[in-house]
Amino acid sequence: MKFESYRNEIDVALPLLREAVSIARQVREEMKGNSIQKQDDSPVTVADFAIQAWICRGLRNAFPSDAVVAEESSAALLAPGGRSTLERIKKFFDEREAGISAEKICEWIDFGTAAPSRRFWVLDPVDGTKGFLRGGQYVVALGLIENGRVQIGFLGCPRLNVEGRESENGEGALVLAVRGKGAWIGPLDGKLPFRQLKVSSRAVMSEAVILRSVEAGHTNVGVMEQLFAVAGRPASELHLDSQAKYVLAAAGHADLFCYLLKKDKPDSRMKIWDVAPGAIIIEEAGGKITDLNGAPIDYTAGKSLLRNPGILVSNGRLHTPFLSAYGTLTVK
Repeated sequence: MKFESYRNEIDVALPLLREAVSIARQVREEMKGNSIQKQDDSPVTVADFAIQAWICRGLRNAFPSDAVVAEESSAALLAPGGRSTLERIKKFFDEREAGISAEKICEWIDFGTAAPSRRFWVLDPVDGTKGFLRGGQYVVALGLIENGRVQIGFLGCPRLNVEGRESENGEGALVLAVRGKGAWIGPLDGKLPFRQLKVSSRAVMSEAVILRSVEAGHTNVGVMEQLFAVAGRPASELHLDSQAKYVLAAAGHADLFCYLLKKDKPDSRMKIWDVAPGAIIIEEAGGKITDLNGAPIDYTAGKSLLRNPGILVSNGRLHTPFLSAYGTLTVK
């Protein structure tokens, strides 16, 4: 696996991702279930903050002029009741490098609150927080966007193996993609070479494997059933959290998944960090990603994908038939 372009960015990001996954695993082992609540009531763990601080520090040191657009800010830590969480985060830093202050950690976290610009990184420190809390799939997701186009994507996957399949034995996988250079997977420890990922060749729904979220609230279950009635029912379904779905699809173990508009929130849109890292991985593996209207993903609308209602990810062969089926629905 040789990359002439973005070699420096890759060399910086890979060890950051490896250590970030180590932090996530340690937090989960030591802090099981401990979390505080953001204003939207979604759980945010010590790992989210610690990983964001760790990666933002590394990116700022290596690329000080780059912006980082990430999910968290230090506001919750500085609010009443947040100080104990901040002290727990500091503990994980102290074990890796003594003498780092809580204030410095907050500074690194807030380096990730920048606005999108010509060149910027997107970071979801723990994508799939509910999966993280329950012991399911989660990933550390990082991507680089230049001039509105994702150029590099990384996923640190603690609960996948080097075949891109779910694994509970702690092996873990690291996935990366570079524009025009393919998508690749290797072990987290770096002891084996990376191998290239390719999507499946399945072209009919009756043979397809569909990915769906564990959380029913993450999609519109009723519309999904309507789609199956029109497009055909798949051979099987796998339920898992996070952008790990992109890896299973890129490795050819699954063929399609989508994020439908929620019935109670029809105007809701996904965040840029929830899509960009995985998107380039599926594209470079030979697959396709669009919104539910068939339009390309627009990364120039801010932190949310405001111009993209819903998301469809596929091996490419099933994309048009599924979009056509969606277009026939009268209730979406």
